[in-house]
Amino acid sequence: MRAEEIHALVGPNGSGKSTLIKVLAGYHTPDPGATGEFDGEPLHLGRSGEVDERLRFVHQDLGLVLELSAMENLALRGGYRRARTGRVHWREQAVETRAVLARFGVELNIHRPLSEATPVERTVVAVAAALQGWHGGRGLLVLDEPTAVLPHDEVERLFDFVREVRRAGTSLIYVSHRLDEIFELADRVTVLRGGRRIATLPVADVDTTKLAALMVGEDVDPHYRAPVADHPDAPVVLEVRDVHGRWLRGASLDVHRGEILGIAGLAGAGEQELPYAIAGAAREGLVSGWIRLPQRSAEWTEISNAADLAIPILPADRNREGVIAEFSVSENLSLSVLSTLGPRARLDKRAESELVERWSKRLGIVASSAAASISTLSGGNQQKVLLARCLVTEPVLLVLCEPTAGVDIGTRVAIYELIAGLASEGVTVVVSSSDLGDLLAMCTRVLVLQRGRISASFSGDGLDEETLVRAVEMAA
Repeated sequence: MRAEEIHALVGPNGSGKSTLIKVLAGYHTPDPGATGEFDGEPLHLGRSGEVDERLRFVHQDLGLVLELSAMENLALRGGYRRARTGRVHWREQAVETRAVLARFGVELNIHRPLSEATPVERTVVAVAAALQGWHGGRGLLVLDEPTAVLPHDEVERLFDFVREVRRAGTSLIYVSHRLDEIFELADRVTVLRGGRRIATLPVADVDTTKLAALMVGEDVDPHYRAPVADHPDAPVVLEVRDVHGRWLRGASLDVHRGEILGIAGLAGAGEQELPYAIAGAAREGLVSGWIRLPQRSAEWTEISNAADLAIPILPADRNREGVIAEFSVSENLSLSVLSTLGPRARLDKRAESELVERWSKRLGIVASSAAASISTLSGGNQQKVLLARCLVTEPVLLVLCEPTAGVDIGTRVAIYELIAGLASEGVTVVVSSSDLGDLLAMCTRVLVLQRGRISASFSGDGLDEETLVRAVEMAA
């Protein structure tokens, strides 16, 4: 790549993007004969202790210790402020941490464990940690899917910083499945497929359709809209009333059978808290309010007890909340239905194998085998395993948070078609996504949250990109 350019790296899940980055970072050892150089000097590929200090990385999994605070995570990278006696000077450490984070315009409790932080806050901490001690000049910053779960306003803030880094003389490798980001940021783009470079082109010489086709190997419509129909007269299957929480301030909604309801909003509006509350998996303290599935019971349930309703949820944070890294692909997929896979609490391995094979084919999960550790899969294939875990329960109501995070364009369209097919069979789906493209592609109706309350609702011809973006931004 060239000096002082933003070079995009794209390709389908499993194409080798993250593997290539981990080779550059010294985490993986390449095959014999692999060579590389930076600024005219050889790179010691696969040797973590000899990675050039001018190469900085923000990996897809962020590389943070979630049990530690933001201050401690930054100190692990940049070192601790110490007095002459060797004791940590915590007051100076806190001042320095706040100064580092201030350049990103984010406010968070720097003493709180990152396990309690939002995906936005953790992403900012990871970027800040990678750039500690960086003062501009010749260097390379590698960002692997930094916006996978970031809302629109936070994405724009990150873009501003990326451009600032480039103006200071640093080059960037930028990995993303969101093609609009590539065209907004990058100078050139390299397409990987099957572990090989397919093409390197100036971004000005391609459009989204051509780039998507290069990635997938066949024509794909990047502006796909699923064939879903609104059913306002269908029976109501979910009622939610007066939900309060960390961000929510009295949100209420009804959802109809076969509807795909989208939830949009900027960070802190409650757009992620509401779906978790519905599924009984609220992450930030206690929530209050009421929920009812009228076709199941006439009784209202306190939403703090919504877990009793057994509504499956695809979590927003795949690594922290969904994937069990020590388990195999098969074990992760079948986890939600173990009680049905054999008599008297004994697991029928054949039944499990058949189930996993069936859903792996249906969702196109690519793995060396069902017995392989799920940690060996690409992020997109891990996402498909978690989606399959929800679907094997044959739900009538399903909650999806960030359903296409880290998923390539081909798989994204396949997920849209799958969800649309479920809706046509009468399954009701609630979708929360920081990528408004998800909501436009498959939702029959979208609610916009502002300061914890529903401020707007769009459906039918009134649901288009310009209207939705304007409504979200006005809700700030």
